[in-house]
Amino acid sequence: MPDDIRFMNEVFRIVGGALRLDLDRVRNYTAFLADKLDKAGDHNSAGRLRKLLEQSDHTLRPAGSSVLALPVDSESRFPLVERVRPLTSEPGLVLSPGQWDLVREFLSVAKSHAQFEIEGLATSMSFLMYGPPGTGKSRLARYIAEELGLELYVARLDGVVSSYLGSTSKNIRGLFDFAASRPCVLFLDEFDAIAKMRGDTQELGELKRVVNSFIQNLDSLGRQTIILAATNHEELLDRAIWRRFTYRIELRYPTAKEREELWAEFLRPIPSSRRELSLIADISEGFSGSDIREAALRMHRQRVTSGKPSELSDIFSALLDLASGEGNERRVLSTLRSASPQLIVSILRKRNPKLYSHHALARILGVSKATAYRWSQSEEDRSG
Repeated sequence: MPDDIRFMNEVFRIVGGALRLDLDRVRNYTAFLADKLDKAGDHNSAGRLRKLLEQSDHTLRPAGSSVLALPVDSESRFPLVERVRPLTSEPGLVLSPGQWDLVREFLSVAKSHAQFEIEGLATSMSFLMYGPPGTGKSRLARYIAEELGLELYVARLDGVVSSYLGSTSKNIRGLFDFAASRPCVLFLDEFDAIAKMRGDTQELGELKRVVNSFIQNLDSLGRQTIILAATNHEELLDRAIWRRFTYRIELRYPTAKEREELWAEFLRPIPSSRRELSLIADISEGFSGSDIREAALRMHRQRVTSGKPSELSDIFSALLDLASGEGNERRVLSTLRSASPQLIVSILRKRNPKLYSHHALARILGVSKATAYRWSQSEEDRSG
């Protein structure tokens, strides 16, 4: 094997599995190491490792058990995890420079974990993502798994929290045993379902013990196992949970600049000027990245079915439809949903008369510039 620290991560995991008599872990990480050696060009060492696996297969794995066994709830037999593959048309991540720095640091530490282990600087590879729905938490989890070249498994917490409360702790143990036994990233989505504050008087004592069980299992996990978690309700998390996650990132609604980037990406190949992107970005204040993507997809579908190019008024209409639901108080369009066209013109003109020129308002509302100007004047006269 090459004298390269890159491969020590897997060596440590293999040795750890052997010391615990965890044969699944030994086999899975040995195969993963062989793949990494192959990619590095050391085909001889990779072949020797695979030959060792083949020769000892009957001792490492019972006959007929070559299919990956996912952990299941002991009572319902409901799967506790599901493998998630990258989307074929995955949108890019839009993060602030500081957020990118944090993500890159996590990836760098994960890739060089063996060096930190040798230096006595190793830390738990856990990353907590929190913020409103649709802000990119699941996308970030997929990105991290892709960058590390690992399979992503999402915990199905509706299955983990068993109707038989005594089984929930056992399910949590099964989740972590599974993650520790193979090269992968375990993603705990809607994490608050099992990590609520233990002081919550509304919860049963058994559910509080579930939080204790989760903390104990997380603490006993090897430092090299990569755990990601996401929640839309960070205020519900137990304080002890926060301390267990070395890396934490808050994902909020995109800024005006980030919304411009998202629109520019999602509207392709529909051409949009910089001024038009600025206008759409301003209108969509308070929208999540997934909202913007959905509105853009509507534009593309409409363009395909009608055979006509999308207009600014089409985007405005789609955004008005999406403005219903949670978070309306943060959205510009929530104040316009039931407003007359004349009032819409007045509100937007007061918001930014330079951005919302009469020409821009005409395009937004699908009317002539003269009509937009007349509506603007009539509202000014009325308010005056």
